[in-house]
Amino acid sequence: MSPIRLGVVGYGKIAQDQHVPALRNDPAFDLVAVATLGEPCPGVAHFASLHELLEQAADIQALAFCTPPQGRYAQVREALLAGKHVLVEKPPCASLGEAMALVELAAEQGVTCLFAWHSRFAAGVEPARAWLAGKRLQSVTVQWKEDVRKWHPGQQWIWQAGGLGVFDPGINALSIISHVLPEALFVTQASLRFPGNRQAPIAADLSMSDAQGLAVSAAFDWDHGHDELWQIEVRCAEGCLRLTHGGAQLLIDDVPQTLETTGEYPLLYRHFAQLIEAGRSDTDLQPLRLVADGFLLGERATVVDFVD
Repeated sequence: MSPIRLGVVGYGKIAQDQHVPALRNDPAFDLVAVATLGEPCPGVAHFASLHELLEQAADIQALAFCTPPQGRYAQVREALLAGKHVLVEKPPCASLGEAMALVELAAEQGVTCLFAWHSRFAAGVEPARAWLAGKRLQSVTVQWKEDVRKWHPGQQWIWQAGGLGVFDPGINALSIISHVLPEALFVTQASLRFPGNRQAPIAADLSMSDAQGLAVSAAFDWDHGHDELWQIEVRCAEGCLRLTHGGAQLLIDDVPQTLETTGEYPLLYRHFAQLIEAGRSDTDLQPLRLVADGFLLGERATVVDFVD
């Protein structure tokens, strides 16, 4: 089968660090164009807008969206109406309603849509899901803490309404637990801390539960001034499972497990190619729903101004 001709929309840090390297090493795709207002991507056609790309590179079959979530709905909608398969970087949109509309439109157009919960493709996630199947769960504790200055230097969109703030990384943890746990989770209580000069939270704590009353707690911090802490601990009657390093490492009763090390984005694009071939979509809304419920139920506190 010929490679899928693909274009990338948005060429910021995540596209440069993850999407483009993964695409260039995947024979299932041929990266042929990038639409961006910034610096061009070496070796591929450059367009100033998605509209220009769709007009002048009509033979492109798929598009990967790496733009900020605000305003992304209109762009993805335009691509779907043009009959293109789409991969949408997380969070898929600025609101749950927009994401739901894209799910419906992709089905109507008969094209593939993938909401890219890349952390689900970390090496330890699927083995964790398999180990937890049938276990008697007792509690889940999530700690997801990092320094925004390191991972999003100078990016102001994340602090604006719809940018999610600390939930931009926090949704990675939510995408993992909503995938590995057997039942749907619901937010029962939340506290959000907003810098006085920002429109999005810098820290948050969520309490969640499932229909069986499982206790799930999550602590998110975006002003963590030292090494990242990306950890999920699940205690069961049969033992304790820990995912560390964002899901890249898995320990069962403190014993490290041997894992494959392909990488999240290469596996993500492999999944995208398989979905296109099978004529299916993968548009799970659960991580975004948990964030939305956190905002709906969250008690808000104002904290010290944030300065980059």
